[in-house]
Amino acid sequence: MSSFRLKIEGDRVIWVMLGIIMLGSFLSVYSASANLAFVYGKVSTTYLLTKHAMHIFIGLGILYLMHRVPYRFFGPLSILGVGVSIVLLLVTLKSGQEIGGANASRWLRVPILGVSLQTSAFAALALLLYLSRSLSKRQSHDWTLKNSWVIYVPMGIILMLIFPANFSTAALLFLSCMLVLFVGKYPVKYIGAMVGAGMLAALLFIMTVMLMPNMSNRVDTWKARISNFTSGEPSDNYQVQKAKLAISSGGVFGQGPGKSIQKNFLPQSSSDFIYAIIVEEYGLIGGISVIAFYLLLWIRIIRISLRTSSYFGSLTVFAAGFALIFQAFVNMSVAVNIFPVTGQTLPLLSAGGSSIWVSCMALGIILSISRDNRIDSEETEGGPIPEVVAS
Repeated sequence: MSSFRLKIEGDRVIWVMLGIIMLGSFLSVYSASANLAFVYGKVSTTYLLTKHAMHIFIGLGILYLMHRVPYRFFGPLSILGVGVSIVLLLVTLKSGQEIGGANASRWLRVPILGVSLQTSAFAALALLLYLSRSLSKRQSHDWTLKNSWVIYVPMGIILMLIFPANFSTAALLFLSCMLVLFVGKYPVKYIGAMVGAGMLAALLFIMTVMLMPNMSNRVDTWKARISNFTSGEPSDNYQVQKAKLAISSGGVFGQGPGKSIQKNFLPQSSSDFIYAIIVEEYGLIGGISVIAFYLLLWIRIIRISLRTSSYFGSLTVFAAGFALIFQAFVNMSVAVNIFPVTGQTLPLLSAGGSSIWVSCMALGIILSISRDNRIDSEETEGGPIPEVVAS
């Protein structure tokens, strides 16, 4: 046992929190998956729970492997990750598959592994790591439009490849990138120019596909979701109305584990709207506990970022952590009708392989940095901590 504990390094509080939340996800996913079992008929909740367990097991493997990698290697790997992501996104646009018939073609089937991957999730993490590396490499130099191509070219390509099939992911990634650039001391005037260019590009794309109705696009879906969000009519906003009904029936203490009623009617109850099911079964106490979990996780992430001696490591922790926490609060905001429906999952709690694996990958990177920072502190006790820059 002692030798095993020595191999589990990094922030111990995060390890404990991950263990608790992953165990808790089995209860919520098992209950919420009743809707999928009903839709697919022959698929049982036991099968879906077993599938979720497999995703968690693989995620833990990814988490462990990533946290054992010295974080100085993540800089060079981010360049490779961006290149591979662009190729995967191109393949997905050409031959991506729909899941459940209701979502955009944003998944890539891997026949050898027998799984479907949401390539945009992996691309988002790779891009954020790449931006952290680029900003840290030039922290002592001035940024100009001429040398900024290393930022806006990869970022522009990835966002343009994600945008047509997954507007919400592209928008959230764009906002995350802008915040990382701001925190990384990239000139504000250039950030403003990027925001303007991004909005103009999105507008031109929407106008183009509206003038070409036969072109495969998601504009009608985006318009419908925004219209449903602003209309307030129950018939126009079925998902959110069912989610609100689930939340309101939860009360303070909830209906009890497995006793949700709305899971039988709420689409995507085990993924996009699992927070509503959690509140229905565990009440206000359960809902607040989930929010508190992500807030505490964010506090630990910020603590690691501030205590990391390397500029690259500090920025990487912030970028990976913010994207994960931001996605969590967007998911919960959709359930309570603060945001329009986005299709974003609740990290570590929702069912879904890609979501779990990318979340574990991001947290593994954060734990690797906290582990190496602790080693650096121990090795240099009584002396200055050396700066580790991304290769």
